[in-house]
Amino acid sequence: MTPVQRRVLVVAILASFVSFLDGTVVNVALPAIADELAGTGDALALQQWVVDAYLITLGALILVAGSVSDVHGRRRVLWWGLVGFGLASVLCALAPTGIVLVVARGLQGVAGALLVPSSLAMIISTFTGPRQGRAIGTWTAWTGTAMIVGPLVGGLLVDTVGWRWVFGINVAPIALTLWLLRGVAPDGAGAGRRIDVRGAVLAAVGLAGPVFALIESERWGWGSPVVLAPLVVGIAASVAFVAWERRAPDPMLPLRLFAVRNFAVGNVATAAVYGALAFGSFAVTLFVQQVAGYSATAAGLALLPVTVLMLLLSGRFGALAGTHGPRWFMGIGPIVAGVGYLLMLGTTADADYWTQLLPGVVVFGLGLSATVAPLTAAILGSIPSGDAGIGSAVNNAVSRIAGLVTVALAGIVMGSTLDVDGFHRGLWLTAALLVVGGLVSCVGISDAQVDDATSAAASDT
Repeated sequence: MTPVQRRVLVVAILASFVSFLDGTVVNVALPAIADELAGTGDALALQQWVVDAYLITLGALILVAGSVSDVHGRRRVLWWGLVGFGLASVLCALAPTGIVLVVARGLQGVAGALLVPSSLAMIISTFTGPRQGRAIGTWTAWTGTAMIVGPLVGGLLVDTVGWRWVFGINVAPIALTLWLLRGVAPDGAGAGRRIDVRGAVLAAVGLAGPVFALIESERWGWGSPVVLAPLVVGIAASVAFVAWERRAPDPMLPLRLFAVRNFAVGNVATAAVYGALAFGSFAVTLFVQQVAGYSATAAGLALLPVTVLMLLLSGRFGALAGTHGPRWFMGIGPIVAGVGYLLMLGTTADADYWTQLLPGVVVFGLGLSATVAPLTAAILGSIPSGDAGIGSAVNNAVSRIAGLVTVALAGIVMGSTLDVDGFHRGLWLTAALLVVGGLVSCVGISDAQVDDATSAAASDT
């Protein structure tokens, strides 16, 4: 690895780390946030909105952000995202009400949309061949350390000085990344490309409407105009979005990319796997605190083995997939991860960690470690490097939107008041999604050379 490649990899890891760190910190802090800012009976709804406000803007704008990075240069867009994310984090920390916090989280999502596609696209454009698979695996492993730092530090902060400080921990990695970014040479801008503003607006409305309906249906009922109106508008906007993307001169979602088999199938698998990952971690974190009585710090430690295993094994699995092909790693890994969640079905109200949770957590971690790096490499390695920004944006949008939808389903699946039976229903849903992701990969992913898929994508432009 050359010094330039090493610096690009470090910058990409740190920039993505900020986004992943925020998600893990917030899950641990949700009960404390609800205790201070939620009204009577509104705790679960506020917790869902604190998660989903971020995911709505992130999922809607991450696509157009990929185009922005290709048009204006990945280094410049990364700088914008880092500064914006830092400012929004400060606003979250100072939020006086639940509404202000939700709005601030939405602004965080706007800035976060600029981070992941730009950083991952920098890796794709800097590394080639087997080194690209190993670099992606390293990126996956080290960004996964946010799952260690976030819950641990976040839990300690919640238990000591309060939940507001969990947003302040973003400042240090942002400052370090901005300093390192000065040493990365600016990349070329994409001449002639335009930003798909209409597509971005339609995508945002198409996501926000149905998500609002899913979260608020428990309170208002499905027959209420408060629920039906945004649901209908959101569905209409989603249909209009697809129609517009088919004829847009420079679409934020280039449908031609889905002509590449691994790209199309891999994104279906991504939706299932990452939807399960978001819902499962949300359910476990809330259950162990609100039902089993864990402290925020103990809740942060509960999923620690998953991140340790990813840190140790993701790079290795990424390299193996680069040599042997991603199909069976993507197929077997999610199924093993699903078995891990099924092993937690014996959990009772006291949630004994060592006998009821840990075995399932370890098995889930092994399966996830075998899945993530091969999945990312298979999808992004199948498209031309010139589409790296938008390709990574599409994949990240799929993962975030999947998490957005599954978390919005929490009240419907688990009930407005979380209990053991509701938690078990959540475990079944998580396991089912993981198994679906594995089966889709087994059937649809091809181990053919990336060059073949790249040629198919190029010929379709």
